Amino acid sequence: MSPRSLALTIVGCLLLAASSAPAYAQDAQICLSAGERVSNGDTLADAEKSRAHEACLRALSDSSSVVQKYHLQEADFDIMGTRPKQ
Repeated sequence: MSPRSLALTIVGCLLLAASSAPAYAQDAQICLSAGERVSNGDTLADAEKSRAHEACLRALSDSSSVVQKYHLQEADFDIMGTRPKQ
């Protein structure tokens, strides 16, 4: 790999890391609330579903608790309608 290619790869990785969305304190609450609403039979608008899903992903990446990750992932499954087959 040439030095120029290596430098471009490193710069690209740094830009990608800098552009990822930070997690917000309310992300977990947004995710869990939306998941609860869906599991209670409510329907979310597409924009609200997208916002809740993105909040779930940010909260999942920010959490270090296995139990909290489980609850966030379950809420995201409910929101997106992608519950795994059992």
